[in-house]
Amino acid sequence: MWHQSAAFFYWFWYTLWRTRDRSGTEYTISAIPLGGYVKMLDEREGDVDPAEAHQAFNRQSVGARIAVVSAGPIANFLLAIVVFWALFFRGESGLVPVIAEVVPESPAYYAGIEPGQEIVSVDGQLTPTTSALSMRLLARLGDTGNINLGVRYVDSDVVYESSAPIERWLAGQEAPNPILGLGLTIDTPPVVPLIEFVVEDSPAAAAGFLADDLVVSADGEAMALWMDWVEYVRARPGRAIEVTVLRNGMTVTLTVIPESREQGGETYGSVGMQVRSPEIPESRIRYFDRGPLEALGAALQRTGNLIVFTFESMFKMLQGLISPSNLSGPITIAQVAASSAESGVWSWLGFLALLSISLGALNLLPIPVLDGGHLLFYAVEALTGRPVPEKVQAFGYQLGMMLVLSLMAFALYNDVVRL
Repeated sequence: MWHQSAAFFYWFWYTLWRTRDRSGTEYTISAIPLGGYVKMLDEREGDVDPAEAHQAFNRQSVGARIAVVSAGPIANFLLAIVVFWALFFRGESGLVPVIAEVVPESPAYYAGIEPGQEIVSVDGQLTPTTSALSMRLLARLGDTGNINLGVRYVDSDVVYESSAPIERWLAGQEAPNPILGLGLTIDTPPVVPLIEFVVEDSPAAAAGFLADDLVVSADGEAMALWMDWVEYVRARPGRAIEVTVLRNGMTVTLTVIPESREQGGETYGSVGMQVRSPEIPESRIRYFDRGPLEALGAALQRTGNLIVFTFESMFKMLQGLISPSNLSGPITIAQVAASSAESGVWSWLGFLALLSISLGALNLLPIPVLDGGHLLFYAVEALTGRPVPEKVQAFGYQLGMMLVLSLMAFALYNDVVRL
């Protein structure tokens, strides 16, 4: 994973195109068009040619400075809107959130949810797909009260309203699964241990596993589902496992020794193989075909919802309702970027939009050295009619730099722990 991270950040700096305008401003486009840098013409930063003094940033009106500083986060959000528009205009599909099982004594159980019902809304907002359901539920992490659910039977148009009681719901959990946390499992075809591909130079490759092998048993114990096999391997780091696989209609016996890995202080086994996703019936897939204007409206709504969700998540993290262990740094971002790129360009673009929104929202936090901190100072100046004293700004920048560096260090620590 380290080489993937290094390659990812190399392309942040690699310049594809560079030019200068008549005023001497330099413009560049990097291989990964995220983030940027600016250095203002400012009399506080150094000598300015008298002929250009009227262009100095410090001489501009408060409104002009606010517009300039806001341009960065706005560009992040505009990029997300453009990407989502392309994704929605191309066509979207998702798994219909039909319930397979309800866990006894869970919030969904007390809400009266039954297997075979479809969750059509959460708190009045439609959930046409499982991913939409997950996003709506994620917005309620750490809350106390009721989650209002709209459900219907698959063969009916009648929608029933019910409420699932929650109290500090999934608060403090690392990588919470909101659907399982509600006490639900989605109706999907069983995932059998059929191998899609084997990772090069992995224990599975060394043992002789091949794509299309079906894992039948491990040490004589039947492996009916993929998760049975995953859990068996995770529990046996460094221990030899005798595996029977079905290959071209014949049984083959292999011996594999899972390599030891650590995550969150836990040691687990890994062999390096990917499962083949089962085919999902057409009746369980919902398709969305949008025209250009409809796609634009959906893109605006999706971007707005994600901006609100990002700020709410930050606030809940400060309250201790969301575990700070969920905060990710550059290594995790690089890993997810590499993984999404392997899934195809459209998956990578979706990740790009999410990352761009996160960067824009983070940059708007009212912390000096971030754009949000500058906007805070300019807002005070607009209200009082005079700029914030230089000493106050200098102290704010020092404090802000400490906060930002501490946040980056903590996020990097989380990344290293996950490796």
